[in-house]
Amino acid sequence: MPSDAFPLETLVTGRGLIEGPRVDDRNRLYFSDVPNGGVYRRDPSGKTETVIPKRRGVGGIALHADGGVVVSGRNICHVRGGATRILFDLEDTPGFNDLFVDSEGRVLVGSMRSNPFDMEAPRVLGECYRIEAEGKATQLYDGISLTNGIGFSPDGRTLYHSDTAPNQVLAHDMDPAGACSGRRVFATLPRGRPDGLAVDEAGCVWVAAYGGNCVTRFTPEGDVDLHLEVPARQVTSVCFGGPDRRALYIATADNTEDPARGGTIFRTRAPVAGLAVPLVRV
Repeated sequence: MPSDAFPLETLVTGRGLIEGPRVDDRNRLYFSDVPNGGVYRRDPSGKTETVIPKRRGVGGIALHADGGVVVSGRNICHVRGGATRILFDLEDTPGFNDLFVDSEGRVLVGSMRSNPFDMEAPRVLGECYRIEAEGKATQLYDGISLTNGIGFSPDGRTLYHSDTAPNQVLAHDMDPAGACSGRRVFATLPRGRPDGLAVDEAGCVWVAAYGGNCVTRFTPEGDVDLHLEVPARQVTSVCFGGPDRRALYIATADNTEDPARGGTIFRTRAPVAGLAVPLVRV
């Protein structure tokens, strides 16, 4: 499918490295600004308000069934009405990055143990955790160099996880009890390195290509299906939204058409609806 099949609408500009895009059932777009701090919400009219002030390093956002948002950073916390409840923390971990929610409302998140902006330096490997209750989490696996996007196949039996530094989107088999096995490399990016990802109803995986000026869609077999060209070199994340979940939101840390715009969020139409993202119930 040619790139011009995806006309881009600009929604947000003037930010730093934007991460964690997520859309609620009122079509409001949540996102974070990693270096400058804060979590924000843009309503369909274009008005943007601050949901969480100042918090830096938020690489992942999820919506909670009881209201508010769950965010990453130095810990994983639920923020609602100005009150913060810590769901998970590790004393020896500098922080956490991208996160996702499983069908039971539990949070999956990767630990960040090295500088994410120096991908060539020796790295301390991190882990993937499943947060099952406040203060209770299970380590699913380890050996993740630079954790980023997480998502499931439509049947919930395959867990995808971007490991950015080695340019790998990993796949794991997940059994009915929630245990992971069978790690393998699902895909490597021909352009850039994998950052955030989202899965559509056809089982294809859309991956933000950091440094690649595009979003790459992979078939369920891990083959490149298309490159969606983006006027930004540092494409950081993607998500689906809208009433039919065919609106594709693309977050970046720059803008090559107009560098003064900085981190930008674009929106286009996908050929297939994205999978619904469950609400957090922890």
